[in-house]
Amino acid sequence: MGKAQRKREEIEEKYTWDLSYIYRNDKNWQTDFNKISKEVKLILQYKGILVSNAKNLLAYLDLSHLLERKLYKLYYYANLKHDQDTTNPKYQEMLGKIRNLMHKYDELEAYANPELMSVNYSLIKQFYKQEPRLKEYKFILENIYRFKKHILDANSEKILSILSKAFDNSSETFEMLTDADLKFGMITDENNQEVELTESNYRVFLQSKNQEIRKKAFEQILSKYGEFKNTISSTFAGNVNVLTSLAKLKNYNCSLEAALFNDNISVKVYNNLIDTVNNHLDVIYKYFNLKKDVLKLKEFHLYDQYVDLVNESTKKYSFEEGKELVLKALSILGDDYTNNLKKAFSERWIDVYNNKGKRGGAYSSGFYDTKPYILLNYENTLNDVSTLAHELGHSMHTYYSCLNNLYQYSSYTIFVAEVASTVNELLLNHYLLNNTNDNEEKKYILSNLMDLFKSTIYRQTMFAEFERDMHDKYEKGEVLTNELLCDEYYKLNLKYFGPDVVVDELIKYEWERIPHFYYNFYVYKYAIGLSCACYIVDGILSNKENALENYLKFLSSGGSDYPINELKIAGIDVTNKEVIESAIKMFDSFIEQFKQLM
Repeated sequence: MGKAQRKREEIEEKYTWDLSYIYRNDKNWQTDFNKISKEVKLILQYKGILVSNAKNLLAYLDLSHLLERKLYKLYYYANLKHDQDTTNPKYQEMLGKIRNLMHKYDELEAYANPELMSVNYSLIKQFYKQEPRLKEYKFILENIYRFKKHILDANSEKILSILSKAFDNSSETFEMLTDADLKFGMITDENNQEVELTESNYRVFLQSKNQEIRKKAFEQILSKYGEFKNTISSTFAGNVNVLTSLAKLKNYNCSLEAALFNDNISVKVYNNLIDTVNNHLDVIYKYFNLKKDVLKLKEFHLYDQYVDLVNESTKKYSFEEGKELVLKALSILGDDYTNNLKKAFSERWIDVYNNKGKRGGAYSSGFYDTKPYILLNYENTLNDVSTLAHELGHSMHTYYSCLNNLYQYSSYTIFVAEVASTVNELLLNHYLLNNTNDNEEKKYILSNLMDLFKSTIYRQTMFAEFERDMHDKYEKGEVLTNELLCDEYYKLNLKYFGPDVVVDELIKYEWERIPHFYYNFYVYKYAIGLSCACYIVDGILSNKENALENYLKFLSSGGSDYPINELKIAGIDVTNKEVIESAIKMFDSFIEQFKQLM
């Protein structure tokens, strides 16, 4: 019989986060909530006069950021309390109340951007001279006005706003069909038990040591998607139609340009990733050949790619051992980083163990007026140590961003969010490889790393290429039929898996099960993030001049510039193929190290 989950109160205090840094208790939170519920209406005093003079604009910006800070402080406390025990009705209610208040505030403040857009940026430039402190908001204002040529007249924007829910129809239909309606039947597992095959356990069957089970799961899932090829092709084409139509209406050259504009990213960055990976497909072919040899397979099929090269490590790491490993591995980042890192443990930023009702998974969460808290569900495995390092990367990025910036520039974008966390993960793995004499442990670490690079650099880039090319075909007038979509996806698999892998015909339906194709050109960020992290780690480990200093400056840049410019602080030019190649070289080195251990 399995061990029962502990109740929240049974967890030792030192393994729980200390939220008293935000509010001493729930009563203080409620007092603040009551006060701010009335204060949010103050934002309306600038309605209609926002850009009448420099003084009003400055006063509005000061007030809006002050109110936003107060709302976020309430939100983070309620959200973190809720996640430590999702079954607690008190925190369910508190979280619901603050979410409603934030929604109300968004509605009250909705007049601001249209009023700003009613004047030209040249007027704002004059305001800087009249109220010099307005320059504290210069980057924010510049970024708002960057969108001016893509904003329609007030009536058109209102129509688009009313229709926005309808625009999500394709992705909602896809989710409903794949999450609720599709049934994949029963399958026999390794214990000869009949179980239902689902999207959530599909990966488990693909990792089975029994090739027949892998093949059966692969065929069962993808043939079912094949039965729905017309419906899913229609939802996909509908989503492409919406995105390309909106891009055209808003004066963008294409849907890809529109998707990248928010981060001020050039289409060149996207294309450079795809072109560079395409030029180095020999490395992924080498990886698949290694897998084929290790697994002793006569033929290597697509359903064989997820089998672990080595058995999972049974070595256990207590939280204290994990903490010491992470501190040693990250000490290469210098005394200042290490000393600040130690605060995560001494100031109890981390909620370590699972308890009844606690939210699953792991995350880092915090902002300007809180600590950068971390939620874990630590189970003493090597993966848990890696997760600790990963989430501490996020938290240290937040810590340095908040420490070195005004509030309005303290939040970094999603585009750079995974860089710091992945740097930490890579440094931990490099440290472990260099400080263990256990070859089995080394093989396990290398196997995990190779899988990370295969799935992030190559698989996500293949998805990015498919998404780009299908949008491009649609914009050139081609009809996205199921035949075209399936044929194009099949050809991409032939290219990415190479001549020594059997590219099973059913793979042509796999694109139908990928939810990311409804996320509007999102997946390329995974590959770019890992590539940037590899470039940084290479520089730090090889003692490249200023590499560490520049990385710490990057961590301190927050949201004070566009992500491309922030990465340049760390010595990274994402339009350059060298950045992507640094990740591919690291992947290649892991393959070679594994071969030597064999």
